Amino acid sequence: MNKYIDLRNNLDLEELKEPAKIIKDGGIVIFPTETVYGIGTNGFNEESVRKIYELKKRDFNKPISLLVSNMEMVKTVAENITNLERALMEQFWPGPFTIILKKKKIVPDILTANGETVGVRMPSGIIAKQLIEYAGVPIATPSANISGNPSGTNIDDIRNDFEGKVDCIIDSGISELGVASTIVKVIDGIPHVLREGTITKKQIQEVVSKVIK
Repeated sequence: MNKYIDLRNNLDLEELKEPAKIIKDGGIVIFPTETVYGIGTNGFNEESVRKIYELKKRDFNKPISLLVSNMEMVKTVAENITNLERALMEQFWPGPFTIILKKKKIVPDILTANGETVGVRMPSGIIAKQLIEYAGVPIATPSANISGNPSGTNIDDIRNDFEGKVDCIIDSGISELGVASTIVKVIDGIPHVLREGTITKKQIQEVVSKVIK
């Protein structure tokens, strides 16, 4: 039986300290972000990340992004950040914007499908952000759904797939946006939109004129 925390009507952030410790210790927690619900664990724990792949029935060739709560945490997982990448982060963070950065060796290869880059996002949802703060580590977080199914936007949809298989579920009602984040990778100084979410190509063009989608 997993722990269930109901924050739908009473947003007591102190209640996030226990699930944050679960995450830091390598446990699995389902929690809300402003986009969709995520299923997360300590991004530095290879075995915990492997468990997320298995629970989701996710192809190991599909990388998982990291959620961070501040720029100092970004520096622990990414290196050689360019001025353009930094400008995009400053413009769209916190928010539904994932940027692909060159990863540091500390990031487990399983998380990046043995690639040299890692997706990083700073969520604006208060629960997600505070959970990361309390955990003190980047949280490896794909959407809380079985791969191939729609992303979970409320706990009722998610429980059928994960009830009893994770350590904790945090419920805050229906997701604010209900759409996965925009994903961007800067290649040769040009942002490429790999997936468009609520942040559009046009908005990115306000930061840099040339954008490829």
